[in-house]
Amino acid sequence: MLKLLRRIKNYFTASATQKFNERADPKVQLEQAIGEAQEQHRRLTEQAANVIANQKQTEMRLNRAMEDMGKANGSARQAVVMADEAGKRGDGAKAVEYTRAAESFANRLVTIEKEVESLKTLHLQSAQAADQAKQAVAQNSAALQQKLTERQKLLSQLDQAKMQEQMNKAMATLSLEVGQDVPTFDEVRDKIEARYAKALGQSELQGATVETRMLEVEQATMHSEAAARLDQIKVQLGLATGTSELGGGAEGGELGVGGATAATGAGASEPRPAATEDGAPGA
Repeated sequence: MLKLLRRIKNYFTASATQKFNERADPKVQLEQAIGEAQEQHRRLTEQAANVIANQKQTEMRLNRAMEDMGKANGSARQAVVMADEAGKRGDGAKAVEYTRAAESFANRLVTIEKEVESLKTLHLQSAQAADQAKQAVAQNSAALQQKLTERQKLLSQLDQAKMQEQMNKAMATLSLEVGQDVPTFDEVRDKIEARYAKALGQSELQGATVETRMLEVEQATMHSEAAARLDQIKVQLGLATGTSELGGGAEGGELGVGGATAATGAGASEPRPAATEDGAPGA
């Protein structure tokens, strides 16, 4: 029963996590990841600083121990010299005292030497740890800088993705059904094209009727009459030979103008003499 409850709990936890990740804003999550990386770098830097500080303290202790060892060695040597001089003078009491002092300095020197050896080992280890800490901080700093550089790239890609999604959504509304109350672009286009085709069909049907042909005949007749009248006007003005371009060339003949006859062609006859009152030709 407990196993089943744990499985149910894990299932709902995974499901909730998946839904959260799907709905979460990637920009916010990116900033969270960068913030966490910066916090890790800060903690790593603090730890490295502690390691380096320990190495520095060990180095200072080693230097003090080396100084103490030098002093103890010098004091022991001086005590031995003074004990020897007292013995030569026959002062046995002082010789014994100096000898005991020399032994004390010697014991202290041995203790300091052991401490120096221990500090040397500790200093070597702390120095290696400090170097590793420095290297780790440098590597993590480079990784963090790379993440900061990639953040700008990812933010730009995120903006482009959002713009592309909006464009895809806008293009989809032109071909997919938006809703029951809103017609699609394809529906409106089909409706307009059907109406336009119907109008063209009606126009073709009207153009094939008898009334249309009769109107064309009347218009042609009016065109011919207008061309003939234009020819008359040109002849009266002496601007043409009676042939009009509109009529496609009128028939040749004489058109009286004020009792006179207009001659056509290059070989026109000379004018006739005027008749007298009795009908005889004049001289």
